[in-house]
Amino acid sequence: YSELVRAFVNLRLKPNKDLLQDLINKANGLSRANYTSESLKAVDAEVAKANAVLNNSEATKEEVEAAVSELTKALAGLEAKPVETVKPGDTTVSVKTGDDNVIGATVALMTLSLAGYYISKKRKS
Repeated sequence: YSELVRAFVNLRLKPNKDLLQDLINKANGLSRANYTSESLKAVDAEVAKANAVLNNSEATKEEVEAAVSELTKALAGLEAKPVETVKPGDTTVSVKTGDDNVIGATVALMTLSLAGYYISKKRKS
């Protein structure tokens, strides 16, 4: 009876770690080229802490919630790398994007439409 009471007293619920696992997967799946190295270091540090909590079978609900909170903050604090803009006086040649094809097709369609309209008007006369 005393062993059963002791076992019952020592029972505790294991916290759900699914959200923590999802956040770790999200952090590991980031395209690292899009973010600054400083903000990625903060995320990496929190991922390491979160992995420690995730792998700890004795982790409490409070520890899991704290790890989720800190990792969420780190992910929210990610800073995108600045987009490079063209500076005045830059002599770099632009890359062709193929936009000329759309303009050419539009002009050709308009010409054919006008020719068709002209021919139909001439036949009626």
